[in-house]
Amino acid sequence: MTGTWTVFRWELYKITRQAKAQIVLAACLLGPFLFVAALNAQSNVPQDTLFGRWVHDSGFAVPLVVLGFAGQWALPAITAVVAGDMFAAEDRYGTWKTILTRSRGRTQVFAGKALAATAFSVAATVVLALASLAAGVLLVGRQPMVGLSGTLLPAGRCAALVLASWASVLPPVLAFTALGLLLSVAGRSGALGVGGPVVVGLVLQLVSLVNAPVLVRTLLPTTAFGAWHGLFADRPFYGPLQQGTLVSALYLAVCAGAAYALLRRRDITGG
Repeated sequence: MTGTWTVFRWELYKITRQAKAQIVLAACLLGPFLFVAALNAQSNVPQDTLFGRWVHDSGFAVPLVVLGFAGQWALPAITAVVAGDMFAAEDRYGTWKTILTRSRGRTQVFAGKALAATAFSVAATVVLALASLAAGVLLVGRQPMVGLSGTLLPAGRCAALVLASWASVLPPVLAFTALGLLLSVAGRSGALGVGGPVVVGLVLQLVSLVNAPVLVRTLLPTTAFGAWHGLFADRPFYGPLQQGTLVSALYLAVCAGAAYALLRRRDITGG
């Protein structure tokens, strides 16, 4: 555990010094405020999304609209920025031999790097969630919002539901983080590791939109990004949330396990 913790701290230090990670966190922090400012400058609203029609009437609709868009493409891209290059960077710079001669085994290196990538993915998601909520409340207001059943939800309940909705997307976020790690190890290419999860996410979104069978849609990790809608009914239904969490956990275990197995079997000494 000491070796894993050392790798984790060092990788986290490197992440905080990377320009791409800083840009992503800055975009997560400032993007929602720019989005609300653009909405306030026009009368049109994004009616093609749930709660989009309420963005001028309640600030609590803003983080839900942002969550709807983010679940389609932004969150897979955000998680892949770091995870997709976590292992490929060592191949690119030829530093594997140096790392593995520092009294750290492959298991410790993998665990530390995976934890660092996970920490960044969670941090970016939390920053985007809190920034979206803050932008809505500060620039629009704390007015009550109409739920999916047509009843008016008080401000306190809206805030709690918004935070719960964003928390519900953490399992698929972690699943895409593991996918980025797998592509980073298998492809030894940062381009594949970063771009792969984005392409996979878009393809899976298209599959869910072409009237695929219910079983297929249930087994897609992207379906979990929209499971939060059930929280806003008068009688909340948690079935999609439970299914999405289980499916995401399965993808997380398979992708992380495959990445670890590939790293363990890799011939590093032979180049």
